[in-house]
Amino acid sequence: MSLAIAICLAAIRPLRLRNRFRSLLAASASGLLVGLCLLPSATVAQQPTAPYSGRVWVFIGTYTSGKSEGIYRAQLDLKSGELTQTELAAKVENPSFLALHPNGRFLYAAGELSNFEGKPGGAVSAFALDGETGKLALLNQQSSRGAGPCHLVVDPSGKNVLVANYGGGSVAVLPIGEDGRLQPASSFIQHEGKSVNARRQDAPHAHSINVDKAGAFAVAADLGLDKLLVYRFNPEQGRLTANDPPHASVAAGAGPRHFAFHPSGRFAYVINEMHSTVTAFDYDSKQGRLVQLQTLSTLPAPQQGNSTAEVQVHPSGKFLYGSNRGHNSLAIFAIDQGTGRLTPIGHQETGGKTPRNFGIDPTGSFVVAANQASDSVVVFRVNQTTGKLSPTGHSVEAPTPVCVKFVGIPR
Repeated sequence: MSLAIAICLAAIRPLRLRNRFRSLLAASASGLLVGLCLLPSATVAQQPTAPYSGRVWVFIGTYTSGKSEGIYRAQLDLKSGELTQTELAAKVENPSFLALHPNGRFLYAAGELSNFEGKPGGAVSAFALDGETGKLALLNQQSSRGAGPCHLVVDPSGKNVLVANYGGGSVAVLPIGEDGRLQPASSFIQHEGKSVNARRQDAPHAHSINVDKAGAFAVAADLGLDKLLVYRFNPEQGRLTANDPPHASVAAGAGPRHFAFHPSGRFAYVINEMHSTVTAFDYDSKQGRLVQLQTLSTLPAPQQGNSTAEVQVHPSGKFLYGSNRGHNSLAIFAIDQGTGRLTPIGHQETGGKTPRNFGIDPTGSFVVAANQASDSVVVFRVNQTTGKLSPTGHSVEAPTPVCVKFVGIPR
């Protein structure tokens, strides 16, 4: 294995990388989502130096209203794309979304709940992670300060977890101690307002939060407001403050869901759940300003009942992928490296129902799709020239998978 791949595996973290909160309350499906490759610009000083094998752990976040008991794990072979059978890694309630610490030693999970320890709000759980065995040991839990936390990230410095509360329509920052444990929220912002869809947008619904690679700005996609709210971020203090300009908007009723920065730091993309579209932005990293470039459909043709979920940029920065729930596919786009604009390439069926989330392995060789409604995780090989996907024939059962994250396994 090359040194570059070893370094990548050693420092895997999510690429800015839920079931609707209302679905949670109805005790509906649970989910799982596999994590993304480390960006090339990551700080090598934070990375473990041990050599890594040609396999990675795949940690799977789920909802526990059905068969699931918490977070699951499997191993992915980075040559063949083969997955081992899943096994329970940690018992915890509704760990719908996962995030990895830059040092690879800790994992954090959003507990998508309406009440935690007798108070309104959800939970965020901290786990110690053993890279050799894949074992997770619960360190502690803290309140997310809002109902239905559905997305979280660790900032590039590794000092804070940022969480988006869908049900509460808010975002919060939880500092991380040296031992990986979480501290009570150091910053909390309640979103205000609504948009044009009376059923889905009568209140704010923060659906994701991402930090740029410099750790200077955080972007929260709020489905209920049709806005990307931009915050200045102070990692030392764990503080969010409104930027100027404070937000960028998408089309009324579009419902922005998940958001991804381009590895270059020059562009960004949001997938719009309700319109089944993806919007490309030019990103000014000095001012935290997002300027809309274009909006494209994620579907080959309009389809009633489809909604989108995840959006991710390939580690090479050449391709973008988005999941269609209903059409049951991954939409594939080429990215112009000079302008950030998108060109549709095609679609790949995910081999199951309701692909909630997917992940790109650390080498950029495979996409792993989590089919929430059919309890399956399916592996596809990436064509490095075209970005197109092809089935590997490898898949495993997993209870209502929602989120997947990769961690390198030492030799």
